[in-house]
Amino acid sequence: MFDAIIAGCGPTGAMLAAELRLHDVRVLVLEKETEPVSFVRIVGLHIRSLELMAMRGLLDRILERGRQRPVGGIFAAITKPAPEGLDSAHAYLLGIPQPVIDHLLEEHAIELGAQVRRGCAVAGFEQDEQGVTVELADGERLRSRYLIGCDGARSTVRKLLGVGFPGEPARTETLMGEMEVGAPQDEIAAKVTEIRETNKVFSLGHFREGVYRVVVPTVGVGEDHAEPPTLEDFKQGLRAIAGTDFGVHSPRWLSRYGDATRLAERYRVGRVLLAGDAAHIHPPTGGQGLNLGVQDAVNLGWKLAAQIRGWAPETLLDTYDAERHPVAEDVLENTRAQMELLSTEPGPRSVRRLLTELMDFDEVNRYLIEKITAIGIRYDFGAGPDLLGRRLRDIDLKQGRLYDRLHRGRPLVLDRTERLRVEGWSDRVDLIADHAAALDVPAILLRPDGHIAWIGEHQQELNYHLARWFGKPAN
Repeated sequence: MFDAIIAGCGPTGAMLAAELRLHDVRVLVLEKETEPVSFVRIVGLHIRSLELMAMRGLLDRILERGRQRPVGGIFAAITKPAPEGLDSAHAYLLGIPQPVIDHLLEEHAIELGAQVRRGCAVAGFEQDEQGVTVELADGERLRSRYLIGCDGARSTVRKLLGVGFPGEPARTETLMGEMEVGAPQDEIAAKVTEIRETNKVFSLGHFREGVYRVVVPTVGVGEDHAEPPTLEDFKQGLRAIAGTDFGVHSPRWLSRYGDATRLAERYRVGRVLLAGDAAHIHPPTGGQGLNLGVQDAVNLGWKLAAQIRGWAPETLLDTYDAERHPVAEDVLENTRAQMELLSTEPGPRSVRRLLTELMDFDEVNRYLIEKITAIGIRYDFGAGPDLLGRRLRDIDLKQGRLYDRLHRGRPLVLDRTERLRVEGWSDRVDLIADHAAALDVPAILLRPDGHIAWIGEHQQELNYHLARWFGKPAN
């Protein structure tokens, strides 16, 4: 009997497994693929995801394997520098190979005690009041208190659950791969510069010795879009856009992605939940997909653990859908907008030129960067100061940094008055009494995901909000 079975060991599933293990939840991760992904696609970790990695003590090992670059120019590939003074200690974009981040997060989950079984696909499940019976493709049956579908855009869990996935199907697709190129480098550079004057998606860039990374948008979606493309598909796409295939040959890996945009109608049905691409899909414009899934996992992890450990308030698990569904809606909206701005049609190109001018205003540029990097999110926790419901940046304490105190995934009260107490909740809530903390309010209650759940200075108010989020006090 497991407490939680997670279908899918991508970044979302692995991060969720680790979050649950921080609270001693018995976790099994099922991954249908026998081997990790091998193609070296570079993904980007945005500011909020980097903050979450810092909160869990993962950032140093991730930084060793990634490459930092400025965070500007990520909205619809409009080249503008990042606004000054972004409210984060990690105001940069980290490019990192997908196999590397996949491995690091899976390794982290295993180090914390999660079990990972590869070559195991979920074929069916039945849930009742006590738990979920999961049937694997080989007929084996497993029992768990909860099942979480982190199994990607074609999620088996979501389909079996019968949750609708409304939105728009793919209208176009983009080919992406690494291969050798026969044409001279200066000829390639000149042609790419010419094409990108109007086509911001197309790319043919030198990756390493003798190897280029090729990104080719195509018109329409092929019948076999679920299968990897062929080298001939790349050649045809290159000829259509550039008038030449540049002599591409010897591919290292080839893939494709579409611009389908869909959002699950709900993230929870009883004891079965959805996260990551199983809950939402959208074009990769702005590089938000992996980040959105990892942030789903950190929002869900402590809430599901609280439910399993028996101290969760009655409605706590429902706040996962209430908080994260609107965030995904906003991501889908901004990726739709970005895709329009990448169009080569005259109308969208005119709008792009206008927005490019507007982004010279700091407020516009800052708003869009905060949206893409997810540091502008504010959950609705009721009336209160603007800081309520927002995430808190890493700040200096008398001893060390705030995020270093969040490695265990526990909530904390940061008290500058040094008068507050958490008796009755000390088994699940930490207290930092620090009059020197770099904070502009007397005290805060910080959730495990780094969002501020209360601001004030009175013990009675704190007790109310401790009970609201973290259950009744222990006897």
